[in-house]
Amino acid sequence: MIPYWFSAMTMGAVGRAAHDMVVHVRNEFEEHEDILKPDPDTGMTRQPDYSACIRISTEASLKEMIPPGALVMGTPLIVGFIFGCKALAGVLIGALVSGVCGAISASNTGGAWDNAKKYIEQNKLKDRNDNILGKNTDAHKAAVVGDTIGD
Repeated sequence: MIPYWFSAMTMGAVGRAAHDMVVHVRNEFEEHEDILKPDPDTGMTRQPDYSACIRISTEASLKEMIPPGALVMGTPLIVGFIFGCKALAGVLIGALVSGVCGAISASNTGGAWDNAKKYIEQNKLKDRNDNILGKNTDAHKAAVVGDTIGD
């Protein structure tokens, strides 16, 4: 159970950090509509505030990883001191077995998405009407996203 709880906590942390970054980028484009557009007089483009995105990411990674870290460090200590060695052994074995199962599943899923993307790129996927669903289709875009996540 601990590996899944840890994974959920880290995925939630990534989601919150990504949300903060999206909000910042939206606000920046609303405040400065000329970002990445050449100035007619100088030809120079106004650059986005990249350092703010790096700051958001760095601060979130430091702040958001405290609870998952406390989970994996504190659980064995608490279980060991309160319930004893046998309970601690059970928790550690359970975490190891469920973690290995999750790792194997994630590995297979990543490979499946990669294979799906290659299958689509070879123009082998067809819809119900026998139309080929190749590159630049919604199916391909979904497979690229899945492959990126799977990597």
